[in-house]
Amino acid sequence: MEMPPEIAQSKKIAVFCGARDGARPGHLLLAREFGTALARRGLDLVYGAGGVGVMGAVAHSVIDAGGGVTGVVPRFLHERERADNAPGALFLVRSMHERKALMYRLSAGFAVLPGGFGTLDELLEVATWNQLSLMRKPIVVVNHQGFFDPLLGMLDHLVHEGFLKEAERSLIQEGRDVEDALDLLTAARTQPVPAAV
Repeated sequence: MEMPPEIAQSKKIAVFCGARDGARPGHLLLAREFGTALARRGLDLVYGAGGVGVMGAVAHSVIDAGGGVTGVVPRFLHERERADNAPGALFLVRSMHERKALMYRLSAGFAVLPGGFGTLDELLEVATWNQLSLMRKPIVVVNHQGFFDPLLGMLDHLVHEGFLKEAERSLIQEGRDVEDALDLLTAARTQPVPAAV
């Protein structure tokens, strides 16, 4: 599936989140609420094409609310993350690096919901790309019930210890709830990733 990046990213938000349900039912409820609200604002989803966990819940909710969904998954994860159950258009890529790079190109901004290593990896990589001026796109963690409090505290600690500037810390914004997060994502102006990246 070919899609010009400048058109594709115009109303797409990437969501980084887990392919597991998590220990509390609130994680899946948040995912469904976010997906529904995203579609109701006329925004489409870009995600890791997992058909299970928080990832699957977001995608199904976007579809159910009439939104568009684009999944990106490496071939080796296609079965493991149940991409066969994942709704929407699907890009199959060769590697995790290609997956992330394509998701970044397709998206106008990034929302982060509960997840594990992969979610944190994606979050910190897009923050680093913004820090290095490889792109300028909003990043918002949805801090439902304080899930990201420890992470946000660590970022503040990095500022205190001199490893981040305040301006760099502000690249990762906090949305207290779904609507707050979407307001932050849609208020920001974005710049495309340079072709060389």
